[in-house]
Amino acid sequence: MAEGVRIDKFLWAVRLYKTRTIAAEAVKRGKVSIGGSQVKSSRVVKVGDVISLKVPAATRSFEIIKTAQSRMGAKLVADHIREVTPQGELDKIDIYRMQMQNQRRKGLGRPTKKERRDIDEYVGEVGDEWDIDFGDWDDDMDDIDIEDEE
Repeated sequence: MAEGVRIDKFLWAVRLYKTRTIAAEAVKRGKVSIGGSQVKSSRVVKVGDVISLKVPAATRSFEIIKTAQSRMGAKLVADHIREVTPQGELDKIDIYRMQMQNQRRKGLGRPTKKERRDIDEYVGEVGDEWDIDFGDWDDDMDDIDIEDEE
């Protein structure tokens, strides 16, 4: 067990970030805090510290159980950190993910023919509940005389 580990190296070692560079960048941008205060990449983490990571729509929190110097397998991560994020924050993350699945990414252009058919099929299923029959509404509008007022 290592005693002094930099925060960026620890975040990379426990697989919270894919590369150490990305972890250091997140720390630099203020997305990582310990005990409610933002930290620098050189901050040394200790057992018992609670790390908070800002992710889209919420903040995830992890308690350090054991420190590590080198990257580990995914199965070993649970021996080093424990997630202590409140359920309300986890719900926000789930809602955000569901919303992002339903949105078309910017720059993709118009839907393809297959995507259009899928959209029409989905809207047709949802729209069947709201099927409105206007009947002879247009014919009734012909009978109304609109006079110009001067």
